[in-house]
Amino acid sequence: MPAVDKLLLEEALQDSPQTRSLLSVFEEDAGTLTEYTNQLLQAMQRVYGAQNEMCLATQQLSKQLLAYEKQHFALGKGDEEVISTLHYFSKVVDELNILHSELAKQLADTMVLPIIQFREKDLTEVSTLKDLFGLASNEHDVSMAKYSRLPKRKENEKLKAEVAKEVANARRKQHLSSLQYYCALNALQYRKRVAMMEPMLGYTRGQINFFKKGAEMFSKRMDSFLSSVSDMVQSIQGELDAEAEKMRVSQQDLISVNESVYTPDSDVTSPAINRNLIQKAGYLNLRNKTGLVTTTWERLYFFTQGGNLMCQPRGAVAGGLIQDLDNCSVMAVDCEDRRYCFQITTPTGKAGITLQAESKKEYEEWICAINNISRQIYLTDNPEAAAIKLNQTALQAVTPITTFGKKHEAHHSSQNVRNTENDKTMPNESAGAQDSTQLIALGTPIQFDIVLPATEFLDQNRGGRRANPFGESEDSSKNEEEDSLLQQMFVVRFLGSMAVQSDDTSEVIYEAMRQVLAARAIHNIFRMTESHLMVTSKSLRLIDPQTQVTRISFELATVTQFAAHQDNRRLIGFVVHLSETSGEDSMSAYVFESNTEGEKICYAISLGKEIIEAQKDPEALAQLMKSVPLTNDGKFMLLNDQSEEDGTTHEEGEESEA
Repeated sequence: MPAVDKLLLEEALQDSPQTRSLLSVFEEDAGTLTEYTNQLLQAMQRVYGAQNEMCLATQQLSKQLLAYEKQHFALGKGDEEVISTLHYFSKVVDELNILHSELAKQLADTMVLPIIQFREKDLTEVSTLKDLFGLASNEHDVSMAKYSRLPKRKENEKLKAEVAKEVANARRKQHLSSLQYYCALNALQYRKRVAMMEPMLGYTRGQINFFKKGAEMFSKRMDSFLSSVSDMVQSIQGELDAEAEKMRVSQQDLISVNESVYTPDSDVTSPAINRNLIQKAGYLNLRNKTGLVTTTWERLYFFTQGGNLMCQPRGAVAGGLIQDLDNCSVMAVDCEDRRYCFQITTPTGKAGITLQAESKKEYEEWICAINNISRQIYLTDNPEAAAIKLNQTALQAVTPITTFGKKHEAHHSSQNVRNTENDKTMPNESAGAQDSTQLIALGTPIQFDIVLPATEFLDQNRGGRRANPFGESEDSSKNEEEDSLLQQMFVVRFLGSMAVQSDDTSEVIYEAMRQVLAARAIHNIFRMTESHLMVTSKSLRLIDPQTQVTRISFELATVTQFAAHQDNRRLIGFVVHLSETSGEDSMSAYVFESNTEGEKICYAISLGKEIIEAQKDPEALAQLMKSVPLTNDGKFMLLNDQSEEDGTTHEEGEESEA
């Protein structure tokens, strides 16, 4: 060790300026040492605090490793090996925590405590002695000044002796304090070296002891365990790398698709539509009424499950039932100036939910899928084959035309085709129950509206008289109504008509209803013409509610079959058997949707036919008039709730575009 500078104790009594100058150097050194010691102590306390925090952190880590087993992971398959490994690691962390606790105690005793003692004992002692030395020096200076002021002429021996004694005491006190102060400053030069190295010696020994015990504790039994864990981690990492590469390739393939995948309704003209679906899923907009006239649209995820339409909001765990599709009907609707809207109607005829698709393809596929499901195709052994057969039949059966002239031409054509086919029928063909092809020929065209001649819309202000397109005068119609024993009016909407091959059974009406509704769904024909159906004891008349013009009229005797739909009570149909001028007979089925139950219309038609038969026998007519209640003017009364129906006619008529 190099020599240490010292203050000479022999010069303490003389207290020369040179000694004072050297003393100031020692004092500056002591001040610097004090400042540095405080900073060093803060650093060491931080190390000790970190070690204590390490003990607490390892305890928390051990608890968290054990808590992994208690976590209810939704995807926890294959975690058994991870759980057992974490349990073993928890034991290792607990053992390491013991070593960390021992290291923290050693750091407190061998590192932090020595530096604290050095600061509190040595540096504080030097600071105290400095203050005492300063006081003693001041007292000596005061006594010397007092002694120097003693008078020369009037010398007082007693006063001189007292002042001299005071100077001696002050000088002795200064000498003693300076000696103690000098000794402390000289010793500090040695103690500071010890104080700087002793804490680090304790820190290093504690760390070495910590690592030595750790190596002895884990080096042997941990090698095989760490090796197995390392192999497992590498294996998982390899699987991750392979999966990441597969996902990268898949992502590139998905990104490189055509831009039409992202563009809604990209192929409006000729989208590839699958009409044979028996299940469907995707996002649709659901129409919700928020007030009398206000609505909102909510985008939700819909999917079919058996015969049910399910709805699942985004983020929900499972979907909920929103509509039972069995025996329901689906039809395109014009709603709030939005595209691709369709409505599902319940079997009772009540309007159900209104939905909107984002593209023409989705729109038509949803309609076809719901139409297939409503016929309970999903319950058959081969639903897909049944759906294909159903749609092929529907496509062959629908060729929309819009005039009666074209309809009759197409009817004669289909009759000729049917006769040709019948000529080619093998004689050994079994005559079983009538199927759909025996009731209605394949490819039979369907008429979806009733078009009146242009002369009907003459300006009434010019005095023009309306011409009845069916050759009937208004006077004759009024006379007929006055002479008729039965007059009953129903609000109906014309759905379609088509030629049929048989009127022996009501099944032909059900088949016509099915083909008309299927054709409307496939061709997106959603507008319906509202009319008044007047049932009298002589005829059926379809009247325009605005102009009161008779659109079409049939003699009641020519109506050979009439029936209401078995499930949708508001659907009504009848078959008209007419004799053509060429001598051939033609049969046509007409399908309507009524605001009331179809059974009421069927009852009115049935009563009209009974009246026709009863008019041939006056006694039978009198008996019939007794069995049925009459109105004040002597006509048959059918419905007790007629006034109630009239009150709801306008309200239901506004929803004719269902």
